[in-house]
Amino acid sequence: MSPAFRAMDVEPRTKGVLLEPFVHQVGGHSCVLRFNETTLCKPLVPREHQFYETLPAEMRRFTPQYKGDHGTVDFVDNSDCEPKSKLLRWTNKKHHMLETEKTPKDWVRQHRKEEKMKSHKLEEEFEWLKKSEVLYYSVEKKGSISSQLKHYNPWSMKCHQQQLQRMKENAKHRNQYKFILLENLTSRYEVPCVLDLKMGTRQHGDDASEEKAANQIRKCQQSTSAVIGVRVCGMQVYQAGTGQLMFMNKYHGRKLSVQGFKEALFQFFHNGRYLRRELLGPVLKKLAELKAVLERQESYRFYSSSLLVIYDGKEWPEVALDSDEEDLEDLSEESADESAGAYAYKPIGASSVDVRMIDFAHTTCRLYGEDSVVHEGQDAGYIFGLQSLIDIVTEISEESGE
Repeated sequence: MSPAFRAMDVEPRTKGVLLEPFVHQVGGHSCVLRFNETTLCKPLVPREHQFYETLPAEMRRFTPQYKGDHGTVDFVDNSDCEPKSKLLRWTNKKHHMLETEKTPKDWVRQHRKEEKMKSHKLEEEFEWLKKSEVLYYSVEKKGSISSQLKHYNPWSMKCHQQQLQRMKENAKHRNQYKFILLENLTSRYEVPCVLDLKMGTRQHGDDASEEKAANQIRKCQQSTSAVIGVRVCGMQVYQAGTGQLMFMNKYHGRKLSVQGFKEALFQFFHNGRYLRRELLGPVLKKLAELKAVLERQESYRFYSSSLLVIYDGKEWPEVALDSDEEDLEDLSEESADESAGAYAYKPIGASSVDVRMIDFAHTTCRLYGEDSVVHEGQDAGYIFGLQSLIDIVTEISEESGE
C-alpha cells in the first residue's frame, strides 16, 4: 500500500476514504491526492478556495470542476509498506528497456536508516530529479498500459512524500487538514498525456516577500517566460513507437530556449512514430476560446497559474456520430456536472483534447476586496503567453503539412 491519507467525514455514509497519490501530476509543488476515479483532493489554500467560490461562469469550462471543500482530514503514514524501487523503474536513457526491478543493496541500506533521518534522506532521494530532467519509463508488453501507469511518475512521488513529511512535521498533536475537491481531468483517458505550462511573464504574487519575488523574477528572466510568456513546467507523454512513457520536469523546462520550447511541444504531440496532427486543430480552437474569455476578465491576475493540455496516448478509432464535434464538447461539459458524474463516456478520436487552467493560490482580483494591490484591465502577461502558444502550435501545424 502506498503512503496515504485518510479523509474523515468527507462523505456522510462513509467512515473514511483512503486518499491515494495522484499519479499523473507532472508539475507544481503542492501534493494532489486521488479521492476517487473522478475527483482529486488538493490542500486548501484560502486564495485558491476563494477563486473557485467566485469563479466567473464563462471561465468554468476552462478550469477543473469545483466540488467544494469537504471535511477535516486525518493522514495515515504507511510509507514503510511501499516498495523503495519505484524510482529505479525510470531511466534517463531513451530506448533503454529495464528487465528487472531489483534494488541495489546499497540503495536499500540507505533507506533503512533511523526515522529521525527521513527528512534529510528525502532531499537526497530526489536530488537526482534535478540532474535527470528527462526520464523514460519502459512499459512492459504484457498487460494493459493503463494498469502499468499505477506506478508513480517521479514528480508525483516527490510531491507526495514531501507533503507527507511536511504534514507530519507541522501537525504536532492534531493531524488534521482541509482539502478542496476538484475534477480529475485525466479520468476520461486510458493513457493520459499531460503538458503543464507555467503561464505569464510574472509568477510572484502581490503578497510575495522581496526574496520570493526576486527569485521568481530571476526564474522568468532565465527562461522562456520573459520572452514568450510561457514555459514548460512538466510533461508526461506516451511514445507508442518505443513503448516508453517520457517525463520532462520543470528543471529542464526552465533551461529551454524558444526553439527548445517549440521542440518540446512537438515532442508532446508526437507518439514516437508520427505527429498526432489531428490534435492540433482542437487545441488551437480551445486556446483561442480561452484567450477570448480572459480578454473579457477585468482585474484578474493569474500569477503562478498553469495551463494543462491533456489527450489520450491510446488512439481510439474514429466512430461516426450523429452529433458534430461541438455537440460532443457540449456533452463533455454537461457530463462534468456533479450529478451526472465527470465525463461518463470514453473519448472518441481527436475531440478528446482538453485545455484547462489550474493553480490559483496567487490569483488576485478587485472583487476579493482585501488585497492591497488592485489591478486594472486584463492579465496581459497571461494573454501574451496564450498568444505565443497559439503561434507556436500553429507553426508546428503548418510545418507538418496540416
